[in-house]
Amino acid sequence: MEAAAPTTAPAEKPDPPNQRGRLGVLLRAGVFAFLAFTGLLLFTPLLAPLGYLLSAVFSTFAAGAIANLLSLKIYERAPLADIGLYWNVISARHLGLGFAGGAGAAVLVLAPPILTGYAYFEPAPDPSVTWATFFFVTLILLFGVFGEEILFRGYAFQVLVPVFGSWATILPMGVVFGAAHSTNQNATNLGIINTVAWGILLGYAVLRSGDLWLAIGIHFGWNWALPVFGVEVSGFKIKVTGYALRWKIGELWSGGEYGPEAGLLCTAVLGVLIFYLTRAPIVTQRLPLAYPVKEGE
Repeated sequence: MEAAAPTTAPAEKPDPPNQRGRLGVLLRAGVFAFLAFTGLLLFTPLLAPLGYLLSAVFSTFAAGAIANLLSLKIYERAPLADIGLYWNVISARHLGLGFAGGAGAAVLVLAPPILTGYAYFEPAPDPSVTWATFFFVTLILLFGVFGEEILFRGYAFQVLVPVFGSWATILPMGVVFGAAHSTNQNATNLGIINTVAWGILLGYAVLRSGDLWLAIGIHFGWNWALPVFGVEVSGFKIKVTGYALRWKIGELWSGGEYGPEAGLLCTAVLGVLIFYLTRAPIVTQRLPLAYPVKEGE
């Protein structure tokens, strides 16, 4: 993939589009949504024999990749890298900053209960848990994060930004992100609310960085750290260490079987993570679809 020259995002808001322009962008976003939804309908049952986790991961990845590739080909004549996947030194920095933020947020949620005795580790021996399992799970989690980011913050998200504005895009897409997790195992109302907040935060991360790598790093850091601590991730039980975290406090705080994302501790730490994003040394790159170059620039 070709590297894109980094630049700061435009300080001025895009010129207000006419009604015809709005309808055109909504059509493009709608086609993307149709392609993604159709892909999920096709791939989910096809991959069902792989099991619940692998089916969810690979069907999301396949649907997101195909929807983005076709939308870019049909409407933009552009490569996949234009949704913010170009790779350069700044992209690598954003990936690292994101991973540190996501994993750090998981530590902030789980460390205080562990240190104060409100949570403790319990052996959960499983002969299938090996170093090979650990690396395989890491790869699967990376695929899952990559798939969700290109699906929810890829083409459709980015073409809506210059027409409707940053927050008018981030907020509803965050709701869509949360709603998509409502069918996960053991989902709760608070879990969905927190997931909506995650969607908003990740949408902000995309526009803050001008690429998908910061959001991928945050998302992956969080999803990777939770099973290392022995807790569920969005309702998925993933064994990687041979230990499980048991709680002495109620589900309102721990999140119960859905995982910490359904607890108030996660709600509080999301605020810390947003503060981190406003202060981290992030350089906003030029995201072609969200920040198109105007004539004469």
